[in-house]
Amino acid sequence: MSEIRSTVRHRRRRTALTVGIPLALTAAGTMAYGADAGVFGEAARSTAAAATAASAAPAWATATADGFASVNALGQNGTYGGRDGKTVTVKTLADLEKYATAAEPYVIVVAATITMDPVGKEIKVASDKTIVGSGTSGQIVGGGFFLGSGVHNVIIRNLTIRDAYQGIWNDKEHDFDAIQMDGAHHVWIDHNDLRNMADGLIDVRKDSTYVTVSWNKLSNDNKAFGIGWTDNVVTDITIHHNWIRETEQRNPSTDNAAHAHLYNNFLEDVAGTTIKSSYGNYSRGATKMLLENSWFQGMNNPVIKDSTATIVQKGNTFVSTTGRNESGGTAFDAKTYYPYTLDKTADVPALLKSGAGPRSSIGTTATTTSATGAAATTLTVAKDGSGQYTTVQAAVNAVPANNASRVVISVKPGTYRELVKVPANKPHVTIQGTGASRKDTVIVYNNASGTPKPDGSGTYGTGGSASVAVEADDFQARNLTISNDFDEARNQNLSGHQAVALRTAADKVFLDGVIVSGDQDTLLVDTAAKDRLGRVYMTNSYVIGNVDFIFGRATTVIDKSVITLKKRWDGSSAGYVTAPSTAANRKGILIANSTVNGDVSDRTFYLGRPWHAGGDASLDPQTTVRDTTLSAAIRTTPWTDMSGFSWKDDRFAEYRNSGPGAGAASSDRPQLTDAQATGQEIADWLGDWTPKAS
Repeated sequence: MSEIRSTVRHRRRRTALTVGIPLALTAAGTMAYGADAGVFGEAARSTAAAATAASAAPAWATATADGFASVNALGQNGTYGGRDGKTVTVKTLADLEKYATAAEPYVIVVAATITMDPVGKEIKVASDKTIVGSGTSGQIVGGGFFLGSGVHNVIIRNLTIRDAYQGIWNDKEHDFDAIQMDGAHHVWIDHNDLRNMADGLIDVRKDSTYVTVSWNKLSNDNKAFGIGWTDNVVTDITIHHNWIRETEQRNPSTDNAAHAHLYNNFLEDVAGTTIKSSYGNYSRGATKMLLENSWFQGMNNPVIKDSTATIVQKGNTFVSTTGRNESGGTAFDAKTYYPYTLDKTADVPALLKSGAGPRSSIGTTATTTSATGAAATTLTVAKDGSGQYTTVQAAVNAVPANNASRVVISVKPGTYRELVKVPANKPHVTIQGTGASRKDTVIVYNNASGTPKPDGSGTYGTGGSASVAVEADDFQARNLTISNDFDEARNQNLSGHQAVALRTAADKVFLDGVIVSGDQDTLLVDTAAKDRLGRVYMTNSYVIGNVDFIFGRATTVIDKSVITLKKRWDGSSAGYVTAPSTAANRKGILIANSTVNGDVSDRTFYLGRPWHAGGDASLDPQTTVRDTTLSAAIRTTPWTDMSGFSWKDDRFAEYRNSGPGAGAASSDRPQLTDAQATGQEIADWLGDWTPKAS
């Protein structure tokens, strides 16, 4: 593993869930953390914004795309829209057009019915925009949106776009689409109601690529969804969880697409109406289509292909369909590009009838709730008594045991000095701060390993010292700070100074937009048992500490985040970023697309060392650091031994890192080859789990 790093960059990498905000991350890579925890453009997001009233970006406005829109390519790091910019609320056509066409990023909240003038007007959306309806009140009537050549990083969500129809069913004169793109890339169209337009509802044309279309309702139109119309075979598109109902053709028609991944869609031709489908999913030209777990009801010619195209079908259901139903050729494995999870085909009609289209609260969409489509329950916490509970733990206690659906604990700004534990019998819990910044809502305590328990039964130990302990699967935390502020200098008499801020011992833990702060042993990523899988995905976040401060045996991804190095209690600079205790045949800790920095001395911190917990020689600790900017604080020999175990006997490697702390391959600094790196991507760590915000 000591080969020289290749400088070859591929057209696309198999990187999953690129849900960070890279413009801010670029700045973060050169900054020292500082005392105020300056975070990812939050100052910009909370700056006064125009149109109607200024506001900070709500939680749903920071969501990012899945599918092909999440892939890093063409200089764009996933699709996150306007989350780096101001949030504005618009109620007039003039304001909508002003902000949608602006050069700078915006989150544009449409809070009224806006009628296009003239009919058929398509606003020319510029790059780095999120256009999202406020509840179900955001409606665009008589026109839509156009994304031209080179436009990128655009999100259109939760809108109704309707009624440009000019009285001619197969309209050749009026190209009045709901959403049209010509040469755009990295676009996410999600949870919209598109209907009754002139010509088509969605057109993805002229080499537009890296597009995801999800959870939309497309209805009452001649042409639903056209893709391609170019001789070039470059378009990569994901189409999932869409309800396509009472549309005659292009459901979709996919022409010369390099990769078209269609899954969990519901195509419905209702019996007894005047609208008759001519065909459903169509693979044309040189298209490679993967069609999975979709439901076709009453469709004529439900699946067709050209002789030059391919369709691979898996798990689809056909009810009362007639005509052609075709497949053939070889397609592709979508999981080589991004992770995803299929819903059962039998669940698709009910799931989409309840979940497709605009939602009154975008945070309770079916994409983030249980497979039954049940909306999340929200419990509010406020120190001032304005919520249902005054402590976070009280809200956790109110979650019913063995709850089957999501419970969101919405925590108002404030400092909550308490211990919080989410027990194993309370899965599907989200703890979410409601402030403009993740610094506004803080859960903090100050126990350490050597702190005596109040009942006299001994000390807490490392795991027991956690301010927040999570033992329940499918847990999420976002937009808050979790801290342990144990004072080492004042407690030198204690035998153990390990002081955990957050301990997880569960599977499918999603940490999004958080700060986890401490000194020694800040973030403990554990599993429920040595033989149990535990996966943690952290993104758009900060982890702060000095000694072994990211440690444990869970399969852990830290993506698009900042790892901040701190001096020790006595002012010295020395420490270790990771201490994995990975079980054999499991994945360990993966740090990707991130930044490691801090106000510490040069060449004083190791990237990691092997923790064979309890002297267990059967463990096989693993840390991989890749595509990450390393400050000069990192030692030139970044790995070291621990407790008699040599790091060279375990799994430690780098790949394509940069910055003054990066270095060339050597026996003391192993680097992955390009071939090895393809097996150490985020998708390899997460497997069949696709983290989604809820």
